[in-house]
Amino acid sequence: MEEQNVKLTKLAKCAGCGAKVGAGVLSQLLEGIRVHSDPNLLVGFDKSDDASVYKVSDELALVQTVDFFPPIADDPYLFGQIAATNALSDVYAMGGEPKLCLNIMAVPESMPKEAVHQMLRGGYDKVYEAGALITGGHSILDDEPKYGLCVTGFVHPDRVLTNSGAKPGDVLLLTKPIGIGVLSTAQKAEMLSSEGAELMYRLMTTLNRSARDAMVKYRVHACTDITGFGLLGHGFEMAQGSDVTLTIDVGAIDLIPEALELAKMGILPAGMYRNRTFAEPGVDVGDTELAKQDLLFDPQTAGGLLIAVAAEDADALFAELKDCVPSAQRIGIVEPYIGEKRIRLR
Repeated sequence: MEEQNVKLTKLAKCAGCGAKVGAGVLSQLLEGIRVHSDPNLLVGFDKSDDASVYKVSDELALVQTVDFFPPIADDPYLFGQIAATNALSDVYAMGGEPKLCLNIMAVPESMPKEAVHQMLRGGYDKVYEAGALITGGHSILDDEPKYGLCVTGFVHPDRVLTNSGAKPGDVLLLTKPIGIGVLSTAQKAEMLSSEGAELMYRLMTTLNRSARDAMVKYRVHACTDITGFGLLGHGFEMAQGSDVTLTIDVGAIDLIPEALELAKMGILPAGMYRNRTFAEPGVDVGDTELAKQDLLFDPQTAGGLLIAVAAEDADALFAELKDCVPSAQRIGIVEPYIGEKRIRLR
């Protein structure tokens, strides 16, 4: 078929969430912009959260987010699925349910129509799997293809989860392995094994829906999805926003073995260096070896959820997560911040 001749990743300078503007640069770009207050705006961008939340009534709040990026897979249908999975994740991280989506697309004028069709079909299929609808969108011509979604979801105003509510004593759970950014970098350089590619694409097309459905039954104080800023970047934002310290057991984290070997070889995405520059000043790395540090700063695409749950509920939530999300891990605890580092690796 015509679209099989298109190597989408060859048309992009960066892949997936690795193309994100660094968190430190982003905060500088937003600095000084006047933010208007509204009593119904429950979550804005002041705490670097995953989505905005606006209260409509005592029973309903809207969760809204947008996410798009250049290709992280050569197959257009697969790329569409990954981009949609990643965009939907922000709503799940807020404890919400996605309902309405709009396509955001940029394509080269020379891109075959069948390839564009397959990319859109991938997004549609994943959105429908989430129980949501695509109702339109916007497209432009661009030399580099890009695709994503604007997503609106629903949540009860009293059950909104943010990245800034973690409390001392909470247990930290993570729902997907770490190392996707390194794998995608290796894949673009044609250095990734077929087994590594299969794992990477499976992880990036797995919705965080099951994890969300499980966690909302328990006393979860904070949640964020691990995407472009990596585990330590997003973890740093959670710790800073919550005014706590996250103590993370590196040995408990599922670091993808092939990604670790590639990191030791120096196969690293540019986004890893941006994430390190942003978060490293707030991280006590202890005696963690450099390659493992690199993976913890690695930008993930459609990564898992980082959940801070009350200690009393941690065992029950972890057991339920393991039933529906076998890759779930128990990786650390939340402690009081006493003026030292925001994250401690142990």
